[in-house]
Amino acid sequence: MKQSPDESPLDTTVPLDRKAVLADTLRRRIVSMELQPGAVVDELALCDEFGLSRPPVRELMRQMAAEGYIELEANRAARVSSMNYHSLRSFFLAAPLIYVATTQLAAANANAADIARLKEIQKRFRQAIDADDVDNRVLYNDQFHLEIGRMAQNDYLMPSLRRLLIDHARLGKTFYRYPASESMQHEMHQAANQHDEIIDAIERRDAERAGELVKAHWELSRRHMTDYAIPEGLEVPLSFA
Repeated sequence: MKQSPDESPLDTTVPLDRKAVLADTLRRRIVSMELQPGAVVDELALCDEFGLSRPPVRELMRQMAAEGYIELEANRAARVSSMNYHSLRSFFLAAPLIYVATTQLAAANANAADIARLKEIQKRFRQAIDADDVDNRVLYNDQFHLEIGRMAQNDYLMPSLRRLLIDHARLGKTFYRYPASESMQHEMHQAANQHDEIIDAIERRDAERAGELVKAHWELSRRHMTDYAIPEGLEVPLSFA
């Protein structure tokens, strides 16, 4: 008997390009808030949209659940990972610890090729700022810190950083949806300048300075994210001291 497409053992490996496109698209939709926290991820609709059968889509769902993008529960549809009081409280407490640790380790481990990739991402981040391109500004900020995480070469920190960056991007998109004021434009350029300083410290292998810089960089983001998360209906306290 001929196997149906859903039963084929090859379905998880044959459409690699389409599966990769789906993975990239779904991640972008989540961090850009096109798919809101808690929204159902329609598995069948994704199969139709990307021309895939259910096994590779289900495999991708499991992978993205492990990365923190979606939540999987028995007998329930997949949902975009939530943003609530408990998750955001953990986010604001953990973020400075993880960013400092990964950035300091990057300063200890980075090579010339790593630095070149980081500079290219930073170039695109600045271009997005100059073009007032909100989506790419959030995207390349995310990629900047993710690349630093890769440079850190620590298998224990990387999963935490990946999960952290999901909510950082989503909160950033919440903040950047407002028209940029003059002060906001100034602070976006300040953030870009901090990126340059972080790159310089990493390139000089100055782990202490890199840690100090990324801590100040985080503080710049934190002030705005807490200010703008609350009007969106997210229960984010201004201080956890």
